[in-house]
Amino acid sequence: MPKKYWLMKCEPEAYTIERLEKDGVCGWEGVRNYQARNFMRDQMQVGDGVLFYHSSCDVPGVAGIAEVATAAYPDPTQFDPQSDYFDAGSKRDEPRWVLVDVKYRRKLKRTITLAELKGRKELKDMVLLRPGNRLSVSPVTKADWEHILELE
Repeated sequence: MPKKYWLMKCEPEAYTIERLEKDGVCGWEGVRNYQARNFMRDQMQVGDGVLFYHSSCDVPGVAGIAEVATAAYPDPTQFDPQSDYFDAGSKRDEPRWVLVDVKYRRKLKRTITLAELKGRKELKDMVLLRPGNRLSVSPVTKADWEHILELE
């Protein structure tokens, strides 16, 4: 049983649950928000549950389940000048950004859409649904996790 639960957003044009299924494991690179970074660095643990969320697309929503596969470690893209995620201010001896590896568990039988999530009073306090929230990594309560999976 996972210790904690998370929602991790990714735009399908960048990476999908189908791609994670094929790859098995991937590094969740490119997070450039301090709060999301802090969740990965300070709170995520191997075995934590992950709701894989497709964002910024025609039908955003929870598309699959993954789990945290590694502790946080420096995101190598911050040091690569050719990367969209390059950060000239980050130093190798004091990296600013981290990532965790996530491991595929399964696709959902259907995508649980953002509209559907917003329509559930049981999920009204979910971080994802708070006005102005744009975090790519956010905590999910056990109750919200279970409710979302029941919607499947």
